[in-house]
Amino acid sequence: MIHKILIPVRGDGKGDNVLAHAAALAHHHHSHIEIIHCRARPEDLIPYGVVIPDFLRKQILKQSYQVADMEEVGLRDEVTVLAAKLNLDLSGKNIGKAATAVFIEEAGRQVDVIKRHGRLSDIIAVAKPDRDRNLGFNTLKAALFHSGRPVLMCPPAATPPKVLGKHVAIAWNGSAEAARALAQCKSILRAADTVCVLSNGADAGAGTTVDDLVAYLALHGIAARIEKMKTSKNIGTELLRASKETGADMLIMGAYGNSHEHETVFGGNTQTIVDKAEMPVLLNH
Repeated sequence: MIHKILIPVRGDGKGDNVLAHAAALAHHHHSHIEIIHCRARPEDLIPYGVVIPDFLRKQILKQSYQVADMEEVGLRDEVTVLAAKLNLDLSGKNIGKAATAVFIEEAGRQVDVIKRHGRLSDIIAVAKPDRDRNLGFNTLKAALFHSGRPVLMCPPAATPPKVLGKHVAIAWNGSAEAARALAQCKSILRAADTVCVLSNGADAGAGTTVDDLVAYLALHGIAARIEKMKTSKNIGTELLRASKETGADMLIMGAYGNSHEHETVFGGNTQTIVDKAEMPVLLNH
């Protein structure tokens, strides 16, 4: 089961969509959602090495605290309203029995907050990065590379899903990243109505075939079917196409077999998924 889902928010307007996706998954698993506002510490906003008069420093700190307080109140009110719409219980009395949620405020750098809370979460839910506005990449990167947990990347959606995780596709190429994705996401696969394994045959070279995977899943009580993909130079695009055609509401895959920096600069399958996905993707590094 997925017991705890973490959502780090920064007041950038993307949190509502992420919470809607997380709620769809939480209702399927009776999960507890921890919405954590990463509040910047005013002292961190003072330029390092720049001499500022004491009176000006105090004024900057005071105004920064006031702005942060106002943002926190606004976010709390927003969470309360949205939770009611999504049928999330904020009472704290039914954790483990229904889809529940809590709002937490914590000061510090976002990467540190994600580390501390993410490593004791089952899934971290984040917004799909916006390349045009250069938003969200640091959050995705912090969650993937510093938590050791699966990261649910939620694309913008005019109508977020009512249910998530009923029809799941998993990308398989026999790599260590794919094996890690499999190990960390078994509870998602067990709870799914259908599981489809996507493969283009490249797994044979890894010594672990897609047929081996299906047999392994069967040992865990998970029935899966195989969907052979076309051989393509752009595997990421083909994975998205195949996932859509199989009717999957979520794609599970290993992420960044190459480094994040290498894929961002030179291109790669994961970066293609991050840039082009229009469906929720559960990434594992």
